[in-house]
Amino acid sequence: MTPSTSHVPPSDDRGDLHDLMNRLRREGRPFALATVVRTISVTAAKAGAKAVIGPDGGIAGGWIGGGCARAAVLKAARESLVDGQTRLVSIQPEDLLKDLGVTPGEEKQGIRFARNMCPSQGTMDVFVEPVLPRPNLVVLGASPVAVALADLGPRIGFDITVCAPAEDQGLFPRANERIEGYALTVETAAQRYLVVATQGRGDQAALKAAVAVDADYIAFVGSRKKAAALKAALEKDGVDPGRLERIKAPAGLDLGAITPEEIALSILAEMLRVRRTGQRDASLLPSIAQT
Repeated sequence: MTPSTSHVPPSDDRGDLHDLMNRLRREGRPFALATVVRTISVTAAKAGAKAVIGPDGGIAGGWIGGGCARAAVLKAARESLVDGQTRLVSIQPEDLLKDLGVTPGEEKQGIRFARNMCPSQGTMDVFVEPVLPRPNLVVLGASPVAVALADLGPRIGFDITVCAPAEDQGLFPRANERIEGYALTVETAAQRYLVVATQGRGDQAALKAAVAVDADYIAFVGSRKKAAALKAALEKDGVDPGRLERIKAPAGLDLGAITPEEIALSILAEMLRVRRTGQRDASLLPSIAQT
């Protein structure tokens, strides 16, 4: 994506901007949407103007005015893509900021203030909203727990990637992506959560594939004893022990789960806790003993 650096309003209309946002969503690429929500006096952009901003702070499409407002908005956009939080930026002349008792860069009651240094001396409020890719739940295997995970995951905001043999793919009607076998993509823009739920069918191959890629969470559906045996076999096969330590086994919070659906729910609850707290190491989370 080549950011637009022109100070001239682009010719794209709002339909084109929506097309751009839809394309970025399909590609799983993060961006921020900046919307001018209020203007007072003379400003380059008027209420309703929008711009799509990439993680590097470049404007990919749209228009929110010239250099008087751009720096503060782009900074807010970059920050929003890091922490996932919205921002409201109020760009005002210096004398108005003094009247409010605030300084440029200060935040007060949820509003970040910035100074308008342009001769127009207008005021412009801009709402910045991060649009992040949906997290991806990668289910490796076609066990009953794997099927339950793929069914429940979309209900709490996960896209589903299924890694299973061709003859088992029909068990997963809600999958967003299908992989025959365990050839996982090395890099992805979205958060990725991997659950090996092979339960006796290709356990070692699936675990080896899972630890070979980066992920926010890697879990194995099975007992500690079985997981330990598989880790030992993988280490003997040359897998880095540091990568093996990332495996959470048994998978899931200790909810007393018994049925495949209950076990899947406990795993999703654990994933949600990791996701919401930003915790990358799930090894300290309580777990359930599975066989």
